[in-house]
Amino acid sequence: MEKADILIVGAGHAGAQCAIALRQNGFSGSIAIVGRESEPPYERPPLSKEYFAREKTFDRLYIRPPQFWDDKEVRLILGIEVARVDPAKHLVTLSTGATMEYGQLIWAAGGDPRRLSCDGADLAGVHAVRTRADCDQLMGEIDGGVRRIVVIGGGYIGLEATAVLTKLGCAVTVLEGASRVLARVAGPELSAFFEHEHRAHGVDLRTNVVVASLVGEGRVTGVKLADGSVIPADAVIVGIGIIPAVGPLIVAGAAGASGVDVDEFCRTSLPDVYAIGDCAAFACDYADGTVMRVESVQNANDQATCVAKAICGEARPYHAFPWFWSNQYDLRLQTAGLSIGYDQAITRGDVATRAFSVVYLNAGRIIAIDCVNSVKDYVAGRKLIEAGVSPDPAVLADVGVALKELI
Repeated sequence: MEKADILIVGAGHAGAQCAIALRQNGFSGSIAIVGRESEPPYERPPLSKEYFAREKTFDRLYIRPPQFWDDKEVRLILGIEVARVDPAKHLVTLSTGATMEYGQLIWAAGGDPRRLSCDGADLAGVHAVRTRADCDQLMGEIDGGVRRIVVIGGGYIGLEATAVLTKLGCAVTVLEGASRVLARVAGPELSAFFEHEHRAHGVDLRTNVVVASLVGEGRVTGVKLADGSVIPADAVIVGIGIIPAVGPLIVAGAAGASGVDVDEFCRTSLPDVYAIGDCAAFACDYADGTVMRVESVQNANDQATCVAKAICGEARPYHAFPWFWSNQYDLRLQTAGLSIGYDQAITRGDVATRAFSVVYLNAGRIIAIDCVNSVKDYVAGRKLIEAGVSPDPAVLADVGVALKELI
């Protein structure tokens, strides 16, 4: 039976960074990474941005050159999943039926794209944007003449893909079930701005829409709405979030509702089992202790480092600052902090100039900031949030006063 001192499940950002951090912190035992894809660890955010737009070749997305893993004696077990976990025996069963023993298990499996539950969801031409294979398949269809594309979901992934598809000359319709796009991550001001931008680029963007079914015989030809109308479609992209890939852990007895619960050191309720990245639910210091998952590269990398240090004898509670970014057209959105629970939003600058910021406050204290083409506000805004500053709202709204002056 094979054995690894550290077995990492998931070859994405979290899993790869954890292996890197373990070696950087002096761990000399055996490390193995099990990943469901056949590729060595690669970056995911560029899939819906530079890679989809043909601005980056895939070899530029590797987190480390493929040879790196051999050099660091990190074994990659690719194209395989973990089907079962036996925490009592410190044993996993792989999708091949083989078993593998571990000393400590780090679950970094991320999540699977949430699928539509309506009729027609399994038709050909219905895509997610989560892996290289997803993007390659859709890019191949576009090269083959697909031009009418319906994007279901107005979150980051859906809007980023829409911006690229529009640039490629496709006719894109975006369908969002909520009253505005980006409703889970931003305030109405920013949502309205991005809705305007996409429509200005020719996108048919609709909110408060209910999808009844996908139509077609063998391959999708349209999206039927609850009002009975049908939007013609040569292809459909579904971007409605992810389902945390934690099934084997939950079956094994791990605590968790949305994902798997972890403590301040990213430990699950199972012995010698950690969880990091998109699938790990933790009490977030920047959301008043709300137990939540944070789907970002920052969170994946920082939790990975937290676990590596704990294993190497330098345990420190996870207290990393959350930040995010999104590229759409020539717009660079940078977000610092979490706007959950804000009671006031202040816009800095003129939205019409396409360079502005929205600052979110709770009880007078800055808790988050969204910056569109405004790097200086983003850099200073991060420091203001970390410092717990409560500035005069009038001063905060005055673009004549640099945010760095309020630190």
